[in-house]
Amino acid sequence: MFLLIVLIIVLGIIVWFTIPYSPLKTEFKTDVDTEVKKLTVSENAVFQEADFQYFPEVIRNYIKHNGYLGTKRNKTLSMNYKDVDFSQGLNGPTLKIDYTLTNFSDKPDRLAFIDSKMFGIPFQGYDYFKDGNGGMKGVLAKSITLFNQTGDAMNKACLVTYLAECLFLPESLLAGRIVFNQIDDFSVEATIVYKDITANGIFYFNENYEMTHFVSYDRAQIGGDGELIYLPWTAKCGDYNVDKTGINRPRKFSAVWNCPDKDFVYFDGCIDEMK
Repeated sequence: MFLLIVLIIVLGIIVWFTIPYSPLKTEFKTDVDTEVKKLTVSENAVFQEADFQYFPEVIRNYIKHNGYLGTKRNKTLSMNYKDVDFSQGLNGPTLKIDYTLTNFSDKPDRLAFIDSKMFGIPFQGYDYFKDGNGGMKGVLAKSITLFNQTGDAMNKACLVTYLAECLFLPESLLAGRIVFNQIDDFSVEATIVYKDITANGIFYFNENYEMTHFVSYDRAQIGGDGELIYLPWTAKCGDYNVDKTGINRPRKFSAVWNCPDKDFVYFDGCIDEMK
């Protein structure tokens, strides 16, 4: 009887690990669906040059040279990554993760889901900025919460991440929350303000006006003891390709902490799909 009970428990665990359902993934999908249902989308609205006439020249050139003019004014951006190298610290292990995110333009909400395994056990994460509240939650075996970081520093860090991706969702530029100040022909400073949270960074472009990287000093590393360490944070993208809609989009993306001794690339992957 004891062996039978053990066998049933083991089989139950195996089934629980292998079925697609998880409470955290359901929470993520529910939040995305809830926000999408709130949107009012015009099927005929397209980006026009006049929409960006008051923006700095480098932003206008980015919109024009990357094929956004004449395309639909979408209010959401979804990006799917497969087999991303995700490092758990400067000297920590590296996981292979799938990463799915949705950004919104009506307000700077950003909802992202991590799906991976640690030693064969499901590891999942939910990285979110919603209604001015940011957080990062990690769950092992679909039920054991490993961490659940929230607070002012997390709110700001999540808003910085949203800002870093805003050029891929041009509708977010027209919401009036982001102010640009051109530095030179190929760089522009950006500041976003939302619910008393302010985040700032600089976008850099190549001669084709493809965004190459974004640098911010407003994103803190949060240690296990709660200590905040502010280091330069860089989001890099490259390997641009014109998709079926005619928009020139990056296919590679990495997130980097610029530490004093060396750069720490903790997220390095290819975008499987952007829409």
